[in-house]
Amino acid sequence: MKDNRLFLVLLLLLSGLGMLNAQNLLETLEQEHTDDPLYTLASFKATRIAIGQSVETRKKGVLEWHLMNRFWNIPTGRTQSFLADRLSVRFALEYGISDRLTFGMGGTTWDGIFDGFLKYRLVRQRMDKKGSPISITVFQNGSYRSDSYPSITTGDNFKNRLSFTSQVMIARKFNPNFSLQFTPSFVHRGGLLFPEDTQNHFVLGLGGRYKLGNHVSVVSEYHYVTNPIESADTYDAFAIGVNWEISDVILQFHMTNARSMAESAFLTQTFNNFNTEDGNFHFGFNFTYVLHFNKKKK
Repeated sequence: MKDNRLFLVLLLLLSGLGMLNAQNLLETLEQEHTDDPLYTLASFKATRIAIGQSVETRKKGVLEWHLMNRFWNIPTGRTQSFLADRLSVRFALEYGISDRLTFGMGGTTWDGIFDGFLKYRLVRQRMDKKGSPISITVFQNGSYRSDSYPSITTGDNFKNRLSFTSQVMIARKFNPNFSLQFTPSFVHRGGLLFPEDTQNHFVLGLGGRYKLGNHVSVVSEYHYVTNPIESADTYDAFAIGVNWEISDVILQFHMTNARSMAESAFLTQTFNNFNTEDGNFHFGFNFTYVLHFNKKKK
């Protein structure tokens, strides 16, 4: 009888110690695993929605190689029966310096524009409703036009060929399928080529993405210029297209009225309306290949 009582007492003591150790272990785990933020991923997948920049930046150590094309016909009787009359190609590289900071540079064949930029993810949208409901990315671009301006004999110097574009991209991923981005832009062009033109332009952009399947989405963009160039007829840049994601390759197909691919050019110097007449309809094709240089070893 005494042995049974002694055994019961020992059992109760061991149970109490076990509960105490379990409680201490639970407290330790709670301290080590704090409330980690759950950030929204892939609002737009690619770093461009279609023709303009998206809120996305690249991960640290990720290099993207871009090949961008534009095809269009010229409004004359003698036009090509195969493919298109004109072709513009842009080669570009983008590299993730950190998870939030991306550096890029590139050049375009048609207008001879070479540019470089920095892109920084300032705020990231959170899924857990405890942080920011939006993502904010800032963008700064500088470009140089190597080709001479047509019909310009005075004032065409190095300074006049420089342009700078500043953008603030504000995006929200409303659900797994739909994302929307608002992009106010400020474009400063070099010295005045025509006295009636202004050097500074303000542009309001709106872009969206709707996911149709696991790898296919529909995208569209519109950029409204509040104070366009006065010396020539210009139009607001517009694009609509389809993005297709295949592992480390992103394919983007779109129709647009913008021939240029550098921000300062297509935002303020789109000289064609969006229609099928007089060579205004342009087909765009972007090919992006992603290289990972910092893959973690298992």
